[in-house]
Amino acid sequence: MKKINQTRYAILGILTTGCRTGYQIKQMIDNSLNHFWKISYGQIYPTLKQLVEEGLATVEDSVQEGKPDKKEYFLTEKGEEELRRWLQFPLEDIPVNKNEVLLKLFFGRHQANHTTMEFLINYQEILQKRYETYEGIESTIRMHSLDSADAQYWLFTLDYGKRITAAEIGWCKDTITKLE
Repeated sequence: MKKINQTRYAILGILTTGCRTGYQIKQMIDNSLNHFWKISYGQIYPTLKQLVEEGLATVEDSVQEGKPDKKEYFLTEKGEEELRRWLQFPLEDIPVNKNEVLLKLFFGRHQANHTTMEFLINYQEILQKRYETYEGIESTIRMHSLDSADAQYWLFTLDYGKRITAAEIGWCKDTITKLE
């Protein structure tokens, strides 16, 4: 069975949020999706071009004074139907995350205990910053976007990220204690 290109559906979904230009789409990815779904800048424009070719989106040139024209993309009815169809499709599989810390810990007996603890302490600090970032995003959504039809769903995905990150921080603390 052909593997589904999830990036196209991410971009179809982003077009429903009012993001119209490649730059706006990249900003949405960097500020929200990137926390759970990676899309490189190099994937955006080829995917947009493909969506237009398939009739799932349209593109219009928008004149800007003193600047080059910008391309604005709009979801078509066919694109909305394609997004809804994909949303109804069962999950392909449960994602498996690559985690260098876990890989190094798995083979930890081959290094000094203090080195393993340093990795875990560093990882915990990174996770704490991520958690604080999520709290900042939540605050921004609650202050500026609660009237958006998407806000509740953004908060659901954010809650998932916060809970997973909090669990990882707790795991780090427990593992460091056991290594001490």
